[in-house]
Amino acid sequence: MPMYDPKVPINSNNDYTEFIGNDPSTIHHFYHKLFKLKDNMNTKAAKDLAQSRSDFLETFVEEFLDEWNGIK
Repeated sequence: MPMYDPKVPINSNNDYTEFIGNDPSTIHHFYHKLFKLKDNMNTKAAKDLAQSRSDFLETFVEEFLDEWNGIK
């Protein structure tokens, strides 16, 4: 799986149903699955930890895309 495929737009509502089981790239997998994990936690401790990790992932993706696009 490629790290990122700029030909496939990143869908802000995370709707990648056409790619289920076969995300077009690692970055798209973040949106398709990883960013949703925090919404599926049940305890406060799990929600807090998942939110912290999601924030970290969001920062990583923002930095990655900035570098990919030559912004940084």
